[in-house]
Amino acid sequence: MLVQRRKLVIAAASALIADNVLSQQHHLHGSGDGHPTLPKANPSPEPFAKLQGGTPHHLTADQESQRSFASPASKGPSGRWVTRASLPIPRSEMAWATEWAGRLHVIGGYGEGRVDRGYHHVYDPKTDQWHLASPLPRGANHVAVVSLDGRIYAFGGFIEQNRNPDAHAYVYEINQDKWTTIAPMPRPRGAAAAVALNGKLHLIGGASSPTDERASVGWHEVYDPKSDQWARKKALPGARDHVGCVAYNGRIHIIGGRFNTFEYNTDLHHVYVPDKDTWELLAPLPTARSGHGLVVHRGRFYAMGGEGGIINRPGQQTVFGQMESYDPATNTWQSHAPMPTPRHAVGAVSIGDWIYVAGGGAVLGGGVQSAVHEAFAL
Repeated sequence: MLVQRRKLVIAAASALIADNVLSQQHHLHGSGDGHPTLPKANPSPEPFAKLQGGTPHHLTADQESQRSFASPASKGPSGRWVTRASLPIPRSEMAWATEWAGRLHVIGGYGEGRVDRGYHHVYDPKTDQWHLASPLPRGANHVAVVSLDGRIYAFGGFIEQNRNPDAHAYVYEINQDKWTTIAPMPRPRGAAAAVALNGKLHLIGGASSPTDERASVGWHEVYDPKSDQWARKKALPGARDHVGCVAYNGRIHIIGGRFNTFEYNTDLHHVYVPDKDTWELLAPLPTARSGHGLVVHRGRFYAMGGEGGIINRPGQQTVFGQMESYDPATNTWQSHAPMPTPRHAVGAVSIGDWIYVAGGGAVLGGGVQSAVHEAFAL
């Protein structure tokens, strides 16, 4: 019996080593375009799923009534929306997404009845296909992600449902499909905004501890990838989380968001001026909201989706479908065709002629996730 057990142990160990070797060969084998070869992932057959248990879900009439489409902004070119390959599973609360080399990366969030997954799905618009990439070293929701120089950085996030943040920070080597730990954030937070500017990464706003309070913060900390160190900059006026954030022409724009909860959404639009280490006010977001996507596309900022209202208050719960764009040259806003499927906490990026908006919550709060993936073009 002892000899047989030893043989079984040796066989199991050999199989594990072989699997690891095959895995390493798989991930290190390039696709010829600077990306590792990643396994494909089938689109989800279900557009929506409930967080409780991760079960398939069909929106009720009350839930569909939360949808909002009308914008107060002057009308611009309508544009059009088309359906793209659904996410592999219904997901939300990823805290946005990032793009590198023409691919969309959606990381972390809620899904399959959990709020602490390390999901990492990659979308290739050339083939309209999703792929599975190496997951975060630990699962979390509302993780701030940003791309720079062939790497993706992931900062903080909540390990409970929209609360209890940690200070973990990681870098993902895209051409190796590998995550590595980097210097932790000075203070824990989730639902922050991350953006690259002049070779450094700015982490702005978010919500922090204690867990039972979950208060918004205006913290502005900057990570230097070369030194693996953090520094502080001028805090964001009006502490808030779930904001939209972009860098453009050497400045950082923080648009919308919420004070502690989506009952207190704001239309504030602040711009950070690095040379002065100060913030200035610009034209407000026409539709006050939080959890919206914000991307730079062809010289304009496009804001889509979001949420607002009071949980369990029929008639006071809103999931936004509005698509509004900002012209930094004239400091003005206009509206476009709204998203066919209003959602919040979406993964939104601009690639080529299209803005891709994947996943997100289909009702106010985190109760229902979506696999819906729609793309917008003028």
